[in-house]
Amino acid sequence: MLSQRSGPDPEGRPGLSILALGGWVVGAAALAALAWTQLRPKPPAPPVVAQEAAPAPAAAPEPPPRPPAPPPAAGARPASLEEVVGRGIAAVVTVETDKGKGSAFFVAPDRLLTNVHVVSGNSYVTIRRSNGETATAFVEATSPDYDIAVLKLASPAATQVTIPLGSAGDLRPGQEVIAIGSPLGLQNSVTRGIVSSLRQMGPVTVVQTDAAINPGNSGGPLLDRNGSAIGINTFILTTGRPSGVQGGSQGLNFAIAIDHAKALLEGRSPAEGALAQDNGNGLNRQPPASETEQQQTQGSRLYEARLAQLAQAADTLDRAWERLLAKGYQGKVEGSFERGWYALWADGALRGTFVPGFEASLDQVRSNADTIKRLSITADEDARTAGVLPGTRRELRQKYRLDYPGWGL
Repeated sequence: MLSQRSGPDPEGRPGLSILALGGWVVGAAALAALAWTQLRPKPPAPPVVAQEAAPAPAAAPEPPPRPPAPPPAAGARPASLEEVVGRGIAAVVTVETDKGKGSAFFVAPDRLLTNVHVVSGNSYVTIRRSNGETATAFVEATSPDYDIAVLKLASPAATQVTIPLGSAGDLRPGQEVIAIGSPLGLQNSVTRGIVSSLRQMGPVTVVQTDAAINPGNSGGPLLDRNGSAIGINTFILTTGRPSGVQGGSQGLNFAIAIDHAKALLEGRSPAEGALAQDNGNGLNRQPPASETEQQQTQGSRLYEARLAQLAQAADTLDRAWERLLAKGYQGKVEGSFERGWYALWADGALRGTFVPGFEASLDQVRSNADTIKRLSITADEDARTAGVLPGTRRELRQKYRLDYPGWGL
């Protein structure tokens, strides 16, 4: 960590706080060695098992909410496509925010499922039913890594139609599926297709289908032929930090497996909804990570840890730079910089002069800035050697505000 020391103040006031590298620079090599040995993937924390509550005294039972329509009994006539679509439309709504529109569907009279990118970071959204009625829903839970959000209504309708939840694990190649939503703002739009594949993209199990999915379909249900939701449609599929896959074109359309959402609704991690790697259904699955991919993952984790340490030092330098400009600089700084002291490497950016007596302070700031630059370049080269992709390295530098173009990274 960069430390501070005092420099002379020509006005006789308390000296300007400036940065000194101290033991931080000396310990950089030790930090890297420590990170290599200690920053390794940790097993996920075990799920919290809910304890059973003591039985409450007997009381008059409240009338239960209206359950979803049961599946056809054995030997009964299967529902027609028109009946499946009709029930689905009654449970699907349009989600409206200040940034756009998407879809959602009722899984209980007071709860709906949608995508995280549909709610766009809002705490409350407006839902519009198929009959035009609107209501306000609270964003109760989100899982950005799985692009799943749960909405809750304060005043649910007891007669609200809901969609039962199935499982993507029961799917077969060529099985018929139906997507319902509000693509391009056109509410109650229905498309039909087949299951192309079941894939593992990062931590997320997704259903690939040729049923057309367009902007506005996101958050709507992907139904099987019985009317059960087996996925949540997503136009832009994001799987954690890596760049996502865009659907809605060339038959490459995706839905988040409903099994992840079922876990979230039950208060568990969506990761517990991951399907077994071999469930015997013959659908394509991504093979286990190769040795090279494991090396890239480990290299990314180490690179991010080193950037996080450098960012702490850079934050301290930000404050010292601001004090130096306030007390020891006369003039203006031309241009806009993610961190103000990046102007030290931009020709013509410093359109002024430093006050006599602050030369030592400027030299110390410049020295610390050069050290952060050198360590950033070294960390990036180590990550490149470890096989970390350029896009991943750039995203991490941007995350920690250490992506100054003047460094040549």
